[in-house]
Amino acid sequence: MAPSAVTTEPPPTPQSKQLIPRSASDPTKEKTPLQAISQGICLPGIPLFSTHDKHRAWILSHMAGAFRVFARYGFTEGMSGHISVRDPENPHTFWTNPLGKHFATLKASDMVLVDYEGNAVGGNTSRPANAAGFLIHAAVHKARPDVNAACHCHGRAGKAWSAFARRLEMVNQDVCYFYGEAQAVYGEFGGVVFSEEEGGRLARALGEKGKGLILRNHGLLTVGHTVDEAAYLYTLMERSCEIQLMVEAAAANGIPKVYVDDEAAEYTFRMGSDPETLYCEFQPELEYERELSGGAFEN
Repeated sequence: MAPSAVTTEPPPTPQSKQLIPRSASDPTKEKTPLQAISQGICLPGIPLFSTHDKHRAWILSHMAGAFRVFARYGFTEGMSGHISVRDPENPHTFWTNPLGKHFATLKASDMVLVDYEGNAVGGNTSRPANAAGFLIHAAVHKARPDVNAACHCHGRAGKAWSAFARRLEMVNQDVCYFYGEAQAVYGEFGGVVFSEEEGGRLARALGEKGKGLILRNHGLLTVGHTVDEAAYLYTLMERSCEIQLMVEAAAANGIPKVYVDDEAAEYTFRMGSDPETLYCEFQPELEYERELSGGAFEN
């Protein structure tokens, strides 16, 4: 039996069950999520910068590092795929990758700065940006002032799950980072995005609180306060699609699913999906990439 023929919606929550707060003895009470997960001194969170230039240099190096992580995970597909990051000084402009350059070779100096009209206004102007990518990212940045970074690629598991045009289910702890309004589905597909209207519809589907978007017959898009957050969420969402497909295969053979209940899913989301924690989640990948490349992506 095909996975799509199996009923996979979570069982309804009984009306009498209420989501109750954690007890007063909860050790995470009065702590930030990052403090709660740190046994001992707290991990350092998102750094602050004294000048826009220093902030920009940091953003671009982390952006280039994220591309190299994506390459290592196999998220490349020809010229498809892009990351955008809002400029810290001129928030109506954003940085993105040059068209036709492999993710594994990208450096901070390769990035292109574009405005909301699609004009290249800074950075590396020797190559164009991706036109379809520009329309997607411009729409997201316009619609969501809280979003500083967005990632979109055509990963294998994301493309496979997108064929169902369905949300990821709360089948494990990690996918709870996309609980509730944190994930959405864009249920339309009109081919490569070459119209401003299509980009606008996509941004509206993401919603005001969305962190991850499943694009029907297309792939995934994630957003964040930092490029680190958006990149970590992309790797997590891609992996969650892979796990969901594995679960669907098992369910198709008659093995029943057990879902994370709403209270636990909401608590996990609240304690793990804030910008500081998600920034820190990506740092091990970035540190490993720095070791592999000798920091070449930072130039």
